[in-house]
Amino acid sequence: MFLSVFDVFKIGIGPSSSHTMGPMTAAGRFLDLLREHPSREEAAALGATLHGSLAFTGKGHATDRAVALGLLGWTPAQFDGDAAERHLAELGRERRLRLAGLPPLAFDPAVDIVFDYGPPLPGHANGLVLSARAADGAVLLSETYYSIGGGFVVTAQERDAGPSAGEEVGWPYPFANAAAMLGMARESGLSIAQMKHANELHLRSREEVERGLADLWSVMNDCIERGLDREGELPGGLHVRRRAAKIHRQLLAERQSNRLQPHASADWLSVYAMAVNEENAAGGRVVTSPTNGAAGVVPAVLRYYLDHCIGAEPGKVADFLLTAAAIGGLIKHNASISGAEAGCQGEVGSAAAMAAAGLCAVLGGSPAQIENAAEIALEHHLGMTCDPAAGLVQVPCIERNGIGAIKAVAAASLALRGDGSHFMPLDNCIEAMRQTGEAMNERFKETSLGGLAVNLPEC
Repeated sequence: MFLSVFDVFKIGIGPSSSHTMGPMTAAGRFLDLLREHPSREEAAALGATLHGSLAFTGKGHATDRAVALGLLGWTPAQFDGDAAERHLAELGRERRLRLAGLPPLAFDPAVDIVFDYGPPLPGHANGLVLSARAADGAVLLSETYYSIGGGFVVTAQERDAGPSAGEEVGWPYPFANAAAMLGMARESGLSIAQMKHANELHLRSREEVERGLADLWSVMNDCIERGLDREGELPGGLHVRRRAAKIHRQLLAERQSNRLQPHASADWLSVYAMAVNEENAAGGRVVTSPTNGAAGVVPAVLRYYLDHCIGAEPGKVADFLLTAAAIGGLIKHNASISGAEAGCQGEVGSAAAMAAAGLCAVLGGSPAQIENAAEIALEHHLGMTCDPAAGLVQVPCIERNGIGAIKAVAAASLALRGDGSHFMPLDNCIEAMRQTGEAMNERFKETSLGGLAVNLPEC
């Protein structure tokens, strides 16, 4: 099993990898499919139907907007907010798509994107059906997509087929679980980051890998900086105000006057994470880590390492990201990183495990200690629900990333105090998370039908 670091960490836009980036990507894939269809010249109109969690929290996650942008040709990685807004405004006026390789297509987002609040489609809680119709209304092409978390999208056929039988062939270190990862580390004498790097070189040149990792951290850090600078109210109607900039100013003032409390380290972790997730909530440019809803944890812990840890080395950023990606890949392969499938244990829980592993690695942890750090962090997120108020990635998501970052650092520190031996293996913890997510009521899995989402202050 191999999932590239550039699949775990993807540059995109907020507020959600599964509800924004995934549907945008699915729309683009559908256009490519339509361009190859023998009856493409007969196409006259497009339509989309959102199912399951995409319907229940689609408005708050801007899923309808994402579908429209995807049909306009935008991708998450190449996104210009100002230009996209102009294109959306034009589409709202003309209600027609003019795309290369296709005839003019009628499409009114307000009418042709349908929110189906019935039972979810069988393949996943995040289902999306796109269709193309002829002038007489006959359906020429229809495809079902599932947005399975972290910006990943599969068709119904791809999901039913499962992983390719030959996907492990050729990888230098094809570990599909943590036990195999530790075994390969013992046999090879390599670190987890070194094994992950060797796998990456099977796909890309050394220069491409190094440049790609540097770009990922650059986007993550830029997101932190924007979040630490910007103030005001977040969109969506909850009237949630940004707090990261104010907290950052307070921390800087306390540092200058030598009035920082010992627990201020937790505040620094929180403010870095909250800065990212406030940017995400505003639809800004973020990196899935492994999802948008959990995008603040890994950058916060990495920034904390660089700015606050004694002996931190900027040259270890790549090792941090590679190690974190290895853990994220194991969780996605053996359980889920989707809030709609597993609750927030699959998002912030996975992110905390990844960040704990990355920090443990750059602080000198052995592979066994790294595995222990990931397990501790994930174990103490088990059962966490995904219940965003009003379907917005704001309450409790922004603070939850801050607390997840704090747990990640605590987990790494505990693991480094030991020799890597521990009672609960990471593989068993991942399986427990999968079982918990499977048993969790759908009200607590990104539908905003339970938990905090239905216990709001009365105005």
